[in-house]
Amino acid sequence: MTTAPLLTLNNGVQMPALGLGVFQTPPAETVAAVQAALATGYRHIDTAAAYGNEREVGQAIAASGLDRSDVFIETKIWISDYGYEATLHAFDKSAGKLGVDQIDLLILHQALPSAFDRTVDAYRALEQLLTDGKVRAIGVSNFMRTHLDQLLAQTGVVPAVNQIEVHPYFRQPDVLAADTEHGILTQAWSPIGGITHYRGDESRSTFNDPTLLQIATAHSKSAAQVMLRWHLQQGRSVIPKSVKPARIAENFDVFDFQLTRTELDAIDALDTGVRGGPEPEAITLEAFGRDIPEA
Repeated sequence: MTTAPLLTLNNGVQMPALGLGVFQTPPAETVAAVQAALATGYRHIDTAAAYGNEREVGQAIAASGLDRSDVFIETKIWISDYGYEATLHAFDKSAGKLGVDQIDLLILHQALPSAFDRTVDAYRALEQLLTDGKVRAIGVSNFMRTHLDQLLAQTGVVPAVNQIEVHPYFRQPDVLAADTEHGILTQAWSPIGGITHYRGDESRSTFNDPTLLQIATAHSKSAAQVMLRWHLQQGRSVIPKSVKPARIAENFDVFDFQLTRTELDAIDALDTGVRGGPEPEAITLEAFGRDIPEA
């Protein structure tokens, strides 16, 4: 069975470079999607407290027959649970739903610029969980350069991962550079530009892009596979999402070809600078806060 190559995080922990994301996957469909991924060869599952499907991710992993140590579990703390004690309890909620004692990678879901002191307190809780061995690595998501600078000035552990929106139409080169400067691994959410597709504007969908389709034809691959290969060759972690077993398998079939330097540059050149997700600076508790249920 094919397995994804491993990336070594800045604390020495190894993480499969390609995982299954379950953003917007309904709980009722999550178990089957994760089971299909594990049967295909995925060994990295990315979820979040705010997705409402941690319990189903845990159920699928438990039913897989795989050793717990063989599956890398990543989840995220939502902004409503920021604050030192609240974040420690948020770990208990997530671990309880996942059915595990230890989480491989636990990250903060947003920077919460309007209450950054709470963000710092939340990250300090992650540092304590790391010290206590309850998590193997800690990180952040949707942190821009300024957020990273603020966090690093007030905490002691450099994030292992920064999960951000990255795809050919939105590369975020400044954040990619900031992550590299600090030894932080960039993990791409919406790595194949799905966010450009389900927004409803088919003319801007990466899946229909002529450059990507031309490169795909040259390698007898799909546009999605070309985009995933682009990320992997540039050293990023990717977590494509799907609930369709055939698509889940297709997204994993990206380890048998190489893009040329010219092809990589051509994909880089597709960047429009237009963000698909919410502006990180616009994240506030008032607009985005939600209660995260107990385990």
